[in-house]
Amino acid sequence: MQNSSDMNTLYKLNQFQIYKNDKSTVLMMNGIFISTRGTLRLLVSVNGDTQDSRALILPQEVVKGPIRHSFDIILDGLPKDINSFELILKEDEEHKTVLFSADENEIKENTIDSSIVYSILGLSYSKNGVGTLLGWAYSTLGSELTYAVLDENGKEVPTSLRRTVQQRLREREIVDVGHSMCGFIISFPGTKDHSYQLKVSDGNKQICIPLNKYIVKENHQAVGFRRLLQMNKYSIIRRAIVYLKKYGFIKFLKRIALGVEEETDYNAWFQRNRVTAYELGKQSEQKFAYALKISIIVPTFNTPANLLREMIESVVQQSYSNWELCIADGSDEDSEARSIILDYQKKDPRIKVTLLKDNYGISGNTNHALEMAEGEYTALFDHDDVLELNALYEIVKSLQDIKYDIIYTDEDKLDDDTHLFKDPNFKPDYDKDLFLTHNYITHFFVVKTDIIKSVGGFDSKYDGAQDYDVMLKCIEKTHLIHHIAKSLYHWRMHEGSTALDPESKMYCYVAGQNAVHDHLERTGIHTKVEMLPKPLFGMYHVIYEEPKSLVSIIIPNLDHVEILRTCIQSLFNVNSYQKFEVVIVENNSKKKETFDYYKELQAKHSNVKVVAWEGKEFNYSALNNFGAKYAKGDYFLFLNNDTEMMKADALREMVSLCARDDVGVVGAKLLYADNTIQHAGVVIGFSGYAGHVNNGLVNGKEFGYMVRDMANMDMSAVTGACMMTKKSVYEAVNGFDEQFKVACNDIDYCMKVTKMGKLVVYNAFSLWHHYESKSRGYENGFDKIARFDEEVDRWQKKWMDQLLLGDPYYNQNFRIEDGPFILR
Repeated sequence: MQNSSDMNTLYKLNQFQIYKNDKSTVLMMNGIFISTRGTLRLLVSVNGDTQDSRALILPQEVVKGPIRHSFDIILDGLPKDINSFELILKEDEEHKTVLFSADENEIKENTIDSSIVYSILGLSYSKNGVGTLLGWAYSTLGSELTYAVLDENGKEVPTSLRRTVQQRLREREIVDVGHSMCGFIISFPGTKDHSYQLKVSDGNKQICIPLNKYIVKENHQAVGFRRLLQMNKYSIIRRAIVYLKKYGFIKFLKRIALGVEEETDYNAWFQRNRVTAYELGKQSEQKFAYALKISIIVPTFNTPANLLREMIESVVQQSYSNWELCIADGSDEDSEARSIILDYQKKDPRIKVTLLKDNYGISGNTNHALEMAEGEYTALFDHDDVLELNALYEIVKSLQDIKYDIIYTDEDKLDDDTHLFKDPNFKPDYDKDLFLTHNYITHFFVVKTDIIKSVGGFDSKYDGAQDYDVMLKCIEKTHLIHHIAKSLYHWRMHEGSTALDPESKMYCYVAGQNAVHDHLERTGIHTKVEMLPKPLFGMYHVIYEEPKSLVSIIIPNLDHVEILRTCIQSLFNVNSYQKFEVVIVENNSKKKETFDYYKELQAKHSNVKVVAWEGKEFNYSALNNFGAKYAKGDYFLFLNNDTEMMKADALREMVSLCARDDVGVVGAKLLYADNTIQHAGVVIGFSGYAGHVNNGLVNGKEFGYMVRDMANMDMSAVTGACMMTKKSVYEAVNGFDEQFKVACNDIDYCMKVTKMGKLVVYNAFSLWHHYESKSRGYENGFDKIARFDEEVDRWQKKWMDQLLLGDPYYNQNFRIEDGPFILR
């Protein structure tokens, strides 16, 4: 560790490498520094020209005050000839320290002539002799890369390649969207006792990378690495190992499963990623073709002076200037709040004030503010909250190509005592079913003024949830809803605020319950809406009317009589939805007791039939398509034989939700035998394919990020182990694609359904056991891995456009390459 010129800052440089060719010059740097200050940025000065390095900075551990940070820099587009270089640490927008400098000779020593830029994240070996290598590489020439693993004799060994999206490289503008599948997971037969090299070629350049130095150490570190692989959650291995060393193995596994950032982690993340003073200056100079006016409406009532000033200042200092702040003030005439408001009104003509002689309640007061709104769009703002200074700029920027009717942003909470930002609400793109479960949109909500006025503004009948009600009414008017995945609104936490004490205003939750019920009634859906019990106040369970349609339950089976028996018995003994039939697809069973059980079932139950599939090679898609030919129901439930219904209404929950016109697929919550979650929805993109989220949590005790595993919500996919679809939808998409024999078939089916405009919904209230082995995962031997990756490769080619765009129901602030709900 070397001392820099500032004795409060220490650093260690691990890599300083420049890749240079005729087309491009790329810098790669990483290392560690220690700082005593808060807001940190790394700048680079190349030939005297200073720019933001767009570094990834990760806090690692506290050393009696100072915090140790790792950093990683990759910059493209540097000058062809570099004569001088400096790495500069900027702290709290004021203090600058040169951490590292290099002259022309040092730069030449660390420059290599190569069009291939790469990073190896780690190599792990399993007990059954499979090596798994994680990393990324791309060609600055834009060429496709080829990979091979060589043994000690230089001979190629068999490999299986899985390509993955590298979102961070795309965000840094190192690669474009079309080349962002530059990550790799390479598996090969191998052991740690031998040496291997990775050969990478782009047609112009070929490099060989010795791999032994990248082996993840044994014990807990290797276990943790394999745990990431098994769960399809590929984090940056260096970061994972640091966390493992700091907090221990048990907390490490919990962190992987839950994906929850610590409070100080989010605050540090936000400070690293929020808009800078320089960027605000550039934004203020921007001339938009569509320079709309935004009316921000705020009802105030004896707001504490400091909170009021901060609220108003967060508007006044916006980098976008075409706004009006409409304040309806119901404060006491001699109050400090009213004096402050009138003072601001005198200073800025964009601040419009109406002084209320009476208190009309939260809805009435807000309507008075709405009456003043003359902008094309209206934004809802609470009197004690604050906006990020680029909030309006981002709203207007998003409207240049498409004039959305509704826009909403991510948000967090600002702790009044600690002044830390915490509890980020990183939201999905518009999710109808999640919004019916609770008001996940909340702030910052912006809507066309014509729409909010056309629905009558705010209704005092829903005071406490008046925003929820008006949002539902506005959403009834449009499908043009846009989500901005940036924390642009800070919900202040102070004594007495709902943000700090959710139980302080129970009437709000009752009003929200009524708002959801009335919204559904207005849209012609007759339901019952239940409020979930403590600690889930503010969340609702929509219970749809039970349809009278036949459900065909299609179950492929190969022997395993006792497993099948458990499944079938639950359908007849636990299940309350009785209009169903069972179609068992017999798949080359050998045991006599299997066929005896089939006969017993069919003799006892007239709604059970067994059909024999003659295919010799296992093909999940073909098995289910075959079974569907014999199904008479309007709904198909594709069900694994190793499942068991846990609650009587599990089937009713699925079919009543699937009966909605806009729904094409419904999935269930599946638990392992120990009541930890096996399935609560699927996100597209993990490890270049897809992965479950919230799995491993204890059902009913651990709720996952933003309590998502307890909420009905729209997803890109659900597991085929328990998946319901309409017969009409199944036929419209031609069933399962039989090129996906073992893997990808359920994900592919769901994506075909969403492509035709129907929703895929995870139902958190349909509860089943799924006795799939928790130890089953990625490490099943090289041959199985290779077969799986072959199917993933076909799936990637079929759905490449969607894979590159990302999952709309998974917030892009959670980098897809890092693991579920983990900030980097």
